[in-house]
Amino acid sequence: MYLDHLSLTNFRSYRRLELALSPGPTLLYGANAQGKTNLLEAIYYLATTRSHHAEQDSQLLNWDLGNEEGPLAVGRLVGHVMRDDGDRLLEMRLIQEQQGTQSSFRREALVNRRKVRLMDLLGNLRVVLFLPQDVQMVTGPPSERRRYMDITLCQTDPDYCRTLSRYNKLLEQRNTVLRRIAEEGRGHDLLPIYTEKLAETGGYLFARRASFLAALAREARNIHYEALTEGLETLRLRYLPRLENDESVNGAAGEAQDEWARWLETADPAAAASRFRESLEAARSRDIGRGRTTVGPQRDDWTFLINGRNLGSFGSRGQQRTAVLALKMAESNWMRAETGDTPVLLLDEVVAELDERRRTLILDYVRQSTQAILTSTDPGMFTDSFLQEAQTLHVTGGQIEAGVTVPD
Repeated sequence: MYLDHLSLTNFRSYRRLELALSPGPTLLYGANAQGKTNLLEAIYYLATTRSHHAEQDSQLLNWDLGNEEGPLAVGRLVGHVMRDDGDRLLEMRLIQEQQGTQSSFRREALVNRRKVRLMDLLGNLRVVLFLPQDVQMVTGPPSERRRYMDITLCQTDPDYCRTLSRYNKLLEQRNTVLRRIAEEGRGHDLLPIYTEKLAETGGYLFARRASFLAALAREARNIHYEALTEGLETLRLRYLPRLENDESVNGAAGEAQDEWARWLETADPAAAASRFRESLEAARSRDIGRGRTTVGPQRDDWTFLINGRNLGSFGSRGQQRTAVLALKMAESNWMRAETGDTPVLLLDEVVAELDERRRTLILDYVRQSTQAILTSTDPGMFTDSFLQEAQTLHVTGGQIEAGVTVPD
């Protein structure tokens, strides 16, 4: 699959953009703060309905709009995707409405001009995004790593996405019941009902995440060991399912989590649900005391280990960056194996972060993809052979024009 046309209206720095794209590599270059990353963000948003940067979707609307548009401001992202099973026209609308002093915001998704649920947009365009700040996945909070798992799985597995949505709603409802019991002494009759439903959906999430991370870990380990570190370092991705209350990942607690992770890799969802149900029952008194569910997929984590040591605590910046690069390359390979489609690669200032050997490796990898869109402040960091092969576009002030040309 590849994106052959992108249309933006009132998105970030783009008031209006019509951009034709080609298969193969495309290089967007220009000074900082000109709109290169915004364009990658638009494509990522069309694929995932998520922003990698904005805290609120309303922040994606063009910041110069002000009140020019009157009480209704609309941002539109439209992409035409070429696929073996039929072309798709994808659209996301960001609608902000002002009524007196009240402001509301909503999103609409369309596929082939028909409105669909947001989750039904997923999977029509698949992407892998690499950002310099992705090293925060190594050092940041568990929520960032859970978010990565969920976004990646939702691009390939509609059942996972629907189950995750249902789980989150049930979790909120169960927590409401727990607080009611703690504060008012009411709701004991409802708790078993929500516990059962939560166990069923949560068991599926546990099993799917475990098998996903196991497959991704194998791919990333091989790439990291053979291609990126020349056999000097071994990368491991360690899944930490929260089936127990102990928050430690060391000692006996860590060994127990490793055992559960290995068991979940091959467990069917029903077996995982049964085990999760036992955990919920064991945590019942504690959950009531705290007014929230203390075990479950909402508290999962996973870590990077280099030669057996936690990369977030002991790794250098270079080691962290190399591990994330291996992860993203593995993600692309895994997604292709799962779906039969090679995802579009979105690479933001990647080569500036790499030494010459790794730069050559990633550019060779880019050439193997159906479509890759890269950004850079300096096209001089790319070889003439790459520039001859790539579509080059110069970005300045939210405007895009044909870029450098290299003689044959």
